[in-house]
Amino acid sequence: MRVLLILDPLPQIKTYKDTSYAMMVAASARGHEIHVCGPGDLWFDGTQVCVAATRLQLQPPAQGDWYLLSEPDEQPLQFFDATLMRKDPPFDLEYLYATMLLERAVAKGARVFNDPRAIRDHNEKLAITEFPQFCAPTIVTRDPRRLRAFVAEHGQAIFKLLDGMGGTSIFQAREGDANLSVIIETMNLFGARSVMAQRFLPEISEGDKRILLIAGAVVPYSLARIPQKGESRGNLAAGGTGRAQTLSARDREIAEALAQPLWERGLLLVGLDVIGGCLTEINVTSPTCFQEITQQTGYNVAEQFVVALEAAVAQ
Repeated sequence: MRVLLILDPLPQIKTYKDTSYAMMVAASARGHEIHVCGPGDLWFDGTQVCVAATRLQLQPPAQGDWYLLSEPDEQPLQFFDATLMRKDPPFDLEYLYATMLLERAVAKGARVFNDPRAIRDHNEKLAITEFPQFCAPTIVTRDPRRLRAFVAEHGQAIFKLLDGMGGTSIFQAREGDANLSVIIETMNLFGARSVMAQRFLPEISEGDKRILLIAGAVVPYSLARIPQKGESRGNLAAGGTGRAQTLSARDREIAEALAQPLWERGLLLVGLDVIGGCLTEINVTSPTCFQEITQQTGYNVAEQFVVALEAAVAQ
């Protein structure tokens, strides 16, 4: 297959932990061509979506640059057998426009994973509202009074922005905190911005588990991201430590309930976040943690992904 990955700039990729890099290694090992581009390399020429993509050859990272690039080549997107949308958030207007271009390409026969419409329809915070049976008490509101009342009801809450990533702009709010009003004003911009509030889960000390779903199948290991001492965020980007572990019965219950419905919507790869048996996020833009799980357990997550990709393209 000719596989195109839409990525952030290659120099930003950390080969020792990056999931997109693991995908490239696994795809190359199975004989597939790797091509790369950025979202800015997509354009509509009046009739179809085209891309200026570059063939990438993997090199041993220890020898310097881990990749060797050819000259960019302009092609309709359907020239590639599979296109992987792996651009990291934020999900800003340019990201939105990229999904719209990709959707036009899909209409012309391109195979894009995850499906661009499905990415748009599944905000990584709001998507959990479809599955309240698995969630801790949660509200989404612009109203500062409702946020304050939620904190008063539960004693402690986590505030999140709906377009945040990597643990950024997450606040732990406590009843009686003299800074509560400032936290609310900072988060909701005096009623102009929606905020998600979730009951604080003390089980975060045991880890924020990342559970991976691939083409409707559940990866048998999660990565529990353990917060640093004094932190309430387990995200690796916020300094958390990853610990791979087998799925608990509750983890598997949640994962198996969501895996097939999400796959039927075109979400080939999904990363669920679970704390204390509660679903907290559904990640669909560029889910990670392949390498950490593989390094600690020997289970080749990237190979499972590429095999599933091959099957999806063959359908």
